[in-house]
Amino acid sequence: MNKEITIDGTTLKRMFINAANTLDNNKELVDSLNVFPVPDGDTGTNMSLTMSSAVQELNMLAREEVGDVVEAVASGSLMGARGNSGVILSQLFRGFASKLKNNKRLNTVEFARALREGVETAYKAVMKPTEGTILTVARETADRANDICESVKSFDDFLEEVLKQAAATLDRTPHMLKVLAQAGVVDAGGKGFLYLLLGFLKALRGEEIILNDRNRPISVGGAVVEDIVEGEHLEFPYCTEFIIKNPKGDAEQLKEAYSGLGDCTLVVGDERVIKVHIHTSQPGRILEEGLRLGELSRIKIENMKEQHRSTIEAEIDQKEFGFISVVMGEGFMDLFRDLGVDNIIQGGQTMNPSTQDIVKAIESLRAKNIFILPNNGNVILAANQARELCDKNVFVVPTKSMPQGIAAMIAFNSMRGAEDNFEDMKEAIATVKTGQVTYAVRDSVFDDIKMHEGDIIGIAEGSIRTKGEDVDEVAFELVSSLTEDGCDIITVFYGEQVTEGQAEGFADRLKEKMRDCEIEVHYGGQPVYYYVISVE
Repeated sequence: MNKEITIDGTTLKRMFINAANTLDNNKELVDSLNVFPVPDGDTGTNMSLTMSSAVQELNMLAREEVGDVVEAVASGSLMGARGNSGVILSQLFRGFASKLKNNKRLNTVEFARALREGVETAYKAVMKPTEGTILTVARETADRANDICESVKSFDDFLEEVLKQAAATLDRTPHMLKVLAQAGVVDAGGKGFLYLLLGFLKALRGEEIILNDRNRPISVGGAVVEDIVEGEHLEFPYCTEFIIKNPKGDAEQLKEAYSGLGDCTLVVGDERVIKVHIHTSQPGRILEEGLRLGELSRIKIENMKEQHRSTIEAEIDQKEFGFISVVMGEGFMDLFRDLGVDNIIQGGQTMNPSTQDIVKAIESLRAKNIFILPNNGNVILAANQARELCDKNVFVVPTKSMPQGIAAMIAFNSMRGAEDNFEDMKEAIATVKTGQVTYAVRDSVFDDIKMHEGDIIGIAEGSIRTKGEDVDEVAFELVSSLTEDGCDIITVFYGEQVTEGQAEGFADRLKEKMRDCEIEVHYGGQPVYYYVISVE
């Protein structure tokens, strides 16, 4: 078999699909590498769903030159990115595509240069890059690729060497991050990246990777976005969406053309493809303006008045402030509704919403200033990415837990301006400590605490504080560790696995021990975590 010196777009497309399937087939293994041995490890799932969105874009390509392929991957992964690992992956592809957007074919030198650009783009997207993660694996892999690209011309041999470097770096990640060494795992994101490269190499060698369930199509899933706005102004009742292929102009040009023709306008893309979403009363005019730039596809026009006639009332002006919150658990959703949240995205620890899920929530909300509460550290990057894609005044409040989100909403004051409220909300979340009680899914060691599968564990502020066999006992010890410096209020949110009577009994025990603290109990209804506990 002759070894290829250059590859065309069709081959590259096959490589990406193989990579996506390889990762999907191994996502449970990647999930299991979560540093905390808790039942919400989702790095593999997030990366796989991000790749699935990229594959969906690939499957719609009418032309398969290298530039078309990489732009489709960049566009699809950008909108489908979930969790920190998915956002980082989408940024890797964004930088990779920027170097190859005009290519018809690809050689090893160009691949190496593009990979380096992807790494640089990904590092810039993370405020405080941590070594020993997917970033390190990608960076050292790119360095190796650039070292050998001019001497190793065969793509097969080149990718084999690149894969070896990725594996070697991955094996070293526990030496770079103490938490990985303690947990006895390598970095999950780095492992996912390794599977992508493995899929590339297998495709070049003629091996097609089929999904484990052959009848299951690649799907991006999707968090549920619940719109609970009291009323929506339907001056522009037609939700109009389409894609422009190979546009003759740019997205900014089209945005200008749509000025005054509608609202909730989202126009994003590049020289390969532009995605359009707008609420308008003139869908024909919108399509006509799009046709001026190129061929239209995936056209969808929906009459929102017809869909929601029974529940939506006319609203003349935009609200001054609007709120979007990522929430998991029926009780927590009720609490955030009561606090004035307009749009709830069901998700969080066990289901990170994608960038597109958050974009949809933003564009559906008629407000001059929109605040997003991610309520999870693994959702903040996707929320910021969504903010950058929308032409609205959006503030991402960096809440890492639902109790922090509640504190932020309580701190909001409608008599103050958006910027002042943003600062007030950030100050409020700094006063909240969050504890969580769950169970270990594997034997592990973290912070010198040895855990066995099935142990009940208490987690707070990025560390495992306690373990045991009894839920309430572990929860009590966890609260004790969180209140060493005193407290004013302890709020206990009990999950779907805990009865109201059990939660009230636990609260009574806290009241006996901590007489100086006000104790509150609420139904959270969250999965996975027996208790989520807020200390202020």
